Amino acid sequence: MLRTAPVLSLPVVAVLLLVPAGCSGSAPAAPSTGSAASSTAAPSSGRSPTASAQQTAPPQRNTTMNIGLTFDGHRVDAASNDSAAARDLAALLPLELSLADFQAQEKTADLPARLSTDGAPAGATPRAGDIAYYAPWGNLALYYRDAPYAEGLVVIGRMAPAGVAMLTEADHVTISQGG
Repeated sequence: MLRTAPVLSLPVVAVLLLVPAGCSGSAPAAPSTGSAASSTAAPSSGRSPTASAQQTAPPQRNTTMNIGLTFDGHRVDAASNDSAAARDLAALLPLELSLADFQAQEKTADLPARLSTDGAPAGATPRAGDIAYYAPWGNLALYYRDAPYAEGLVVIGRMAPAGVAMLTEADHVTISQGG
């Protein structure tokens, strides 16, 4: 996802799928003042990603592990893919995270540890329902709207469609194994 302001938000990706991805930007901006949210900056070049970079996002959305997302007391099924970042996230579960909105397209949260991006594409074009990891800042991003391509964003899962609507109003998320 591209960042133009110093705030990163994470939209939860649903439909029984959890896909981690990261936000993109040429340089990280100063973190937000929120206790669990960080910021990201948009790439300074404003250039569009190459066609090959944009084509890498769909394979990331293949899922293998069921997870659960609970937004302010309401559970939603999700699934993560088999990426290194998704495996690292699974090792941290369960997690309780505070969410911050970013650019009216995603909710973001700070993670307690950085996730591996081994084998990940350079970036991704997130869709509503995607769960992503923004590697430059180490944030989790949950998308409730489609967003532009972002360098450093790794899609790690997807949530059920019902979660996308819940995400817009959510302030907290609990992520656990099993769906």
